[in-house]
Amino acid sequence: MLKKHHAALAAAGLCALLAQGAAHAGGHYVAGVEGLQGSSVPPPGNYYLGYAVRYDIDNFRAPGTDSKLPGSNSGKVTALANRFVRITSAKLLGADYGFETIIPVTRTSLDIGAAGVSDRRSGVGDVYVGPLVLGWHGPRWDAVAAAGVWLDTGNHDHPASPGKGYRSTMLTGGVTVYLDEAKTISASALNRFERNSRTDAGLRPGNQLTLEWGVGKQFGGWQAGIVGYDQWQLGEDSGPGASTHKAGRHAVGAELVYAVRPGLLLKGAAYKEYRVEAGTAAEPKGSLLRASLVAAF
Repeated sequence: MLKKHHAALAAAGLCALLAQGAAHAGGHYVAGVEGLQGSSVPPPGNYYLGYAVRYDIDNFRAPGTDSKLPGSNSGKVTALANRFVRITSAKLLGADYGFETIIPVTRTSLDIGAAGVSDRRSGVGDVYVGPLVLGWHGPRWDAVAAAGVWLDTGNHDHPASPGKGYRSTMLTGGVTVYLDEAKTISASALNRFERNSRTDAGLRPGNQLTLEWGVGKQFGGWQAGIVGYDQWQLGEDSGPGASTHKAGRHAVGAELVYAVRPGLLLKGAAYKEYRVEAGTAAEPKGSLLRASLVAAF
């Protein structure tokens, strides 16, 4: 009886959170779009990076727990994140200086029986503007630092809307190390820190840290390895309906990279989330497929 009572409270809380557009993690950055050598900035030039992502939601974790919501709850998100990067020949702090922007287009389907929600929406999501990208290169290491803002540009009126309903400042830092002189074995760690603003309803999601990592080996024009991601909510949510609970998610997967020619890479990766904890809002748990293209132009 007590378990059913907690489930009913969780479902009621989820309904309120969906109405505020907060049924997803407190941040804009989608973990899993970077993997092997994720902290390595390319040489000076113009680049297009296209990330095609499919996230299949198996279930939702009830607010404040790592337990499933009762009933049938599922969903799917497909997205194409269009990233344009310019690395200049200018130097700043000994690094190659560049700038970037990301324009995501998404299609989200949600069927959450616990909240009586069935919603499907498509559109352009919140746009990222990054005026600072720094890339360092050593004999057997690469490093990156970056800063930018996710703008509140996407529609956020419905549970499956492409926008978050708030802005986020994102700081990036990471390193790739090469474990042999030929640079065929690499290990990388890429960190993204997000500080979020308030929604129209006055809710401010807590700050979030994302770690994407990968260990890989090159075989001629191919590269294969193990990848993963971890997200932690660092601070508590604040404002109407906020709780002291903090969200987190953890996944592991594999990635394959093929160098078609100099300046053109094809990448594919698959991730499975093995642990998700929900904070104020319910959190989806599932698997992610990613195909990406890196092209110099």
